[in-house]
Amino acid sequence: MSYDALSDAVIKGDINSATEETRKALEAGSNVQDILDQGLIAAMDVVGDRFSKGLMFVPQMLRSAKTMHECVELLKPHFQEGGVSTKGKVVLGTVKGDLHDIGKNLVAMMLEGAGFTILDLGVDVSPEAFVQEVKKENAEIMGMSALLSTTMPAMSLTIKALVDAGVRDKVRVMIGGAPVTGKYAQEIGADSYAPDAGSAVIEAKKILNI
Repeated sequence: MSYDALSDAVIKGDINSATEETRKALEAGSNVQDILDQGLIAAMDVVGDRFSKGLMFVPQMLRSAKTMHECVELLKPHFQEGGVSTKGKVVLGTVKGDLHDIGKNLVAMMLEGAGFTILDLGVDVSPEAFVQEVKKENAEIMGMSALLSTTMPAMSLTIKALVDAGVRDKVRVMIGGAPVTGKYAQEIGADSYAPDAGSAVIEAKKILNI
């Protein structure tokens, strides 16, 4: 079965058409993993690529992500029986002292669209909370965001907390946010730096060799 109509609707951010195509695919007995991979994730790969090349902008990307999310909600009741796989678990949060979440939310949507399971801790997340979630969920990636230069040191403290807890070698650390740079990521011992949501997907796949 072709999922081109579904993918096109997601790329355009047409929620009504996309959800209708998802329902039709389910009613036709299509494999849930195929709908997810070939319809939704394939579409969000295109969205991420266009966004990184400057061919799509944040409002359009948000619309596509929202469309994809609505379709995933329709698929969720069928996940268990279909044995749907995930590309990996990602713990996300804005660091201690920082209450900004727009960038983090964009990253969460794009990673979910790419097939990752997202565990979003929200804003003002302490190093201890990050470590606790990584240990509890056996997450493959931990993503930290900071929009204020004054809160960036919390990233370093969180990585130190991972080391102290003995789990630093079990999780890959990705950081981002307006004042954050690739150089800073190297300085504090992060594994990866993503300047925007589209890059976050590329980096996540790269560090997990997907």
